[in-house]
Amino acid sequence: MGSRKYLIYIFKVKFTYFDIMRTRWNKNPVLAIVNNHLIDYPTAINTSYLYGFGSMAGLMLVVQILTGIFLAMHYTGHVDLAFASVEHIMRDVNNGWLIRYLHANGASMFFIVTYSHIFRGLYYGSYMNPRGPLWCSGVVIFLVMMGTGFMGYVLPWGQMSFWGATVITNLASAIPVVGEPIVQWLWGGFSVDNATLNRFFSLHYLLPFLITGLVLVHLSLLHTTGSNNPLGINKNIDTVSFYPYFYVKDLFAFLALVAFFSFFVFFYPNTLGHADNYIPANPLSTPAHIVPEWYFLPYYAILRSIPDKLGGVVAMVGAILILMLLPIINTSEIRSSKFRPIYSVAYWFLVSDFLILGWIGQKPVETPYIEVGQVATVFYFLFFLVLIPVIGIVEKSLIRAKV
Repeated sequence: MGSRKYLIYIFKVKFTYFDIMRTRWNKNPVLAIVNNHLIDYPTAINTSYLYGFGSMAGLMLVVQILTGIFLAMHYTGHVDLAFASVEHIMRDVNNGWLIRYLHANGASMFFIVTYSHIFRGLYYGSYMNPRGPLWCSGVVIFLVMMGTGFMGYVLPWGQMSFWGATVITNLASAIPVVGEPIVQWLWGGFSVDNATLNRFFSLHYLLPFLITGLVLVHLSLLHTTGSNNPLGINKNIDTVSFYPYFYVKDLFAFLALVAFFSFFVFFYPNTLGHADNYIPANPLSTPAHIVPEWYFLPYYAILRSIPDKLGGVVAMVGAILILMLLPIINTSEIRSSKFRPIYSVAYWFLVSDFLILGWIGQKPVETPYIEVGQVATVFYFLFFLVLIPVIGIVEKSLIRAKV
């Protein structure tokens, strides 16, 4: 009994201390913001580990900004020196190999947790009212991430960097009337050259800070509407403070991510890249097969699946922008897929379809990959434009029939 009373006393003292500290923090405007958003933030009691992908994405953004700043100190943005400066970082700069591998593999980790974050949101209906603006802000962040990742891929100035930049920037020429001027503006001339590299370097350095600003807006909207939860019910029914109850889940997710990240950095640092990018860029030697980074492959497959150049560009961009329509085209009143068996089946077909598109994106443009890519592209748009609204209507009719 004595030990039990002692433990009760300890807990009372602990929570009294927290109450005193919270009172002091709330008197300071800065500490009050920290307290409201990181400590006293009400969290649904059924929040799972799957809701840690957003904070993991924030961690990877910090890693990318810090490593990018250090790399920029030694990188030379000139077509004759860029490739050599990367090798200089790898061989001569103290721990330069580590900084470069952290940055290169960090981009892949960033996209892994971002894709997981998006698909988790699709499964649990995070795009539904009143979280439409929150969802759309996340799609904007994703778009800027794609642009930043593409520009960063160009900077090593290897074979894939040069020819990837040539192919992707040239897609703008498909736009009627203004296409060619846009391409020349992107290039800074009449071909991918030194001006192009300098522009991409400048933008690649600046855009992460824009992403940071967008993330702050995203977090502000999140804390206005509140986080979703696996059951999709009103989270205010049963909540606890984020600290000291739920921060351990994010901490566990951080440690798991660091372990996974370290595995690639220290043992397989070049697995997620392309071997041809260790060959200096040569405008006179076209690679047999141009393959972008893995996180672009699904959208690259959609681009190649459309025979028309302009149609392919529209489909590729539309494949991302279509996510912003979800709050509008959704007709379901049930948020979580745990209670939507029909949608749940369609969702896993979408996940499989997205993986197939990623596989097709790295294959040569020939039969049967062209046909498979076209079928996968059709299903991708069919899911968002047809299945989501139709399944919502069917669910409503089934519910009414049971009632």
